[in-house]
Amino acid sequence: MDTSNTQQNMGSFGWRTLVILSCLGLIVMFDETMILPAIPDFIRNFHISYSTSSWLLSAYIIAAAVMTPIGGKLSDIYGKKKLLLIIMAIYAVGIMAGRFATNIEFMIAARAAQGVGMAMFPIAFGIIREVVPQKKFALAQTIFGSTFPGGAIVGLMGGAAIIQNFGWKATFLAILPVAIALWLIIMKFVRIPSPGSGQASQGEYGAEHGGGNMPVDRTIDVKGTMILASAIIFFLAGITFVESNSIDSGYLVVVLFAASALSLAAFIMVERKVKSPLLDFKLMKSKTFLPPTLILLLTFLSIFTVYLTIPVMVRSPVPLGFGGDALSVASVQLPFMVVFLVGTVTSGFIVNKIKNTKLTLIGTVISTIGFLVLLAFHST
Repeated sequence: MDTSNTQQNMGSFGWRTLVILSCLGLIVMFDETMILPAIPDFIRNFHISYSTSSWLLSAYIIAAAVMTPIGGKLSDIYGKKKLLLIIMAIYAVGIMAGRFATNIEFMIAARAAQGVGMAMFPIAFGIIREVVPQKKFALAQTIFGSTFPGGAIVGLMGGAAIIQNFGWKATFLAILPVAIALWLIIMKFVRIPSPGSGQASQGEYGAEHGGGNMPVDRTIDVKGTMILASAIIFFLAGITFVESNSIDSGYLVVVLFAASALSLAAFIMVERKVKSPLLDFKLMKSKTFLPPTLILLLTFLSIFTVYLTIPVMVRSPVPLGFGGDALSVASVQLPFMVVFLVGTVTSGFIVNKIKNTKLTLIGTVISTIGFLVLLAFHST
């Protein structure tokens, strides 16, 4: 067998898979970016307060935070492609449910189902890692990452126009056919290669095909999963209620944060004793894993705290906000996403010439300056 031809064929197969799975970022960010400018419309149509409207984001984030580690574990057990399709189906159902939501409770449930869809990305990224040649993985990572700001740009430009002319319900209808089409394409064209191709791991092949030389641990840490979910839900719910000024809400926030801390402590105790933990705490001792993870956590916390709240400020009536419409939100957010896209694409090439630490430091300084300028001049 010609090894060079095999590697060439696997290389072309890997790039095709990369292109298909990268469309996930385009779809999800397109959908999410369209939702943000419509929050004031939800408040008006559902007759809810600004405080209650925060659950449209909280429900999504809570579901995403809970399902991401669980989805990664389940994909190791049952196979990445199979679980990816299941999660995509849940996401599509959430989109369709959002279209027919007539009250805030139904919409929050729909948003939670959409949040489950965020577990698609680590699974898709794992597939890409296995099918793309190792030497080209950095480029593949750049392409996959660039679809997030790319989808947001399309969502800002198209979504704002849809909301302005057809209302927020049309945003769900715009993305649903695309999500269904992508589901069918992934089912037909994406596959996990066998170990003989040199691309997939023995464990993944066993999970996908029921065989393989390496046994797959199919045990699920149910207790740890439930405790971790409780810790995340308590914490994010506490953050949601922080904005309330009432004394009762203050007590509730304290209780929620305390419950989150206790749940986290219980989770750590449980995970140290189970045979197949949901999270491997040995990684926390790794100098190559923990610092970058913390940096990534703080970076995304800072960026998306601002990104998710600016649309509310732009559309809020004067003097609380600027009293703008959906198109105004797009004009304010668009520069951020354009630079985000350019930065994501160029960083993949720059990192080969500049060390990761230096590039991270430069990006952190620039972002900090941007936050300070926004803090000083956000009234205009």
